[in-house]
Amino acid sequence: MPVLVFDLDDTLYPELSYVHSGFRAVAEFLSPLLGVPAETLAAGMIAEEGTQGRGQVFDNVLRQHGRWSKTLVAACLRAYRLHRPELALYPDSERCLARFAAWPLYLVTDGHKEVQARKAVALQVAAIVRHAYLTNRYGRHRAKPDPYVFGLICQRERVEPGQVIYVGDNPRKDFVGIKPLGFRTVRILRGNYAHLEADAAHEADRRIHTLDELTVEFVTELLGQ
Repeated sequence: MPVLVFDLDDTLYPELSYVHSGFRAVAEFLSPLLGVPAETLAAGMIAEEGTQGRGQVFDNVLRQHGRWSKTLVAACLRAYRLHRPELALYPDSERCLARFAAWPLYLVTDGHKEVQARKAVALQVAAIVRHAYLTNRYGRHRAKPDPYVFGLICQRERVEPGQVIYVGDNPRKDFVGIKPLGFRTVRILRGNYAHLEADAAHEADRRIHTLDELTVEFVTELLGQ
């Protein structure tokens, strides 16, 4: 039976919802220190992220209140990374995972291993897939586009790469490492990379706008069966 492998962030759920969940956790942490309601702090961080990006959000909120220090910035980052996020799958993700519930399903995701693990648990996909491969557990050099964990999936399922389909959103890294090995690839056009044009090496075999398009018929055609 073919194997379906999914990316996590912006493929199965909106990654920005994790960011906002983290900001709310940091706001709860900072509220008693700064004497400002958590709702106000969170709203400010979310607004700044929307206009300036997230890179300096914690630094800026501390500077605004005269409390900046490396120690507090680090504490904010810990609160962000260690919080238990409140997340929800895209509706089409729920339908897709239910549609293929009898198939071998896997997750492959980059990023901080503990953060990604908490995301998988919050989304309840850890109980749906046969295994969630968090690439950082194998070393940062095993992050996409490195194909290492995809090889592990082939070994686990005893299939050739041509029987494995990977669905992701980021053409910069999701497909370029595995396409030459024969893995089949599908790019979902949403999230930060939806409008990014890619060359032939980096582009997936097929592009879709919603996981509702990922049907048994679609998979059969992609695999050439």
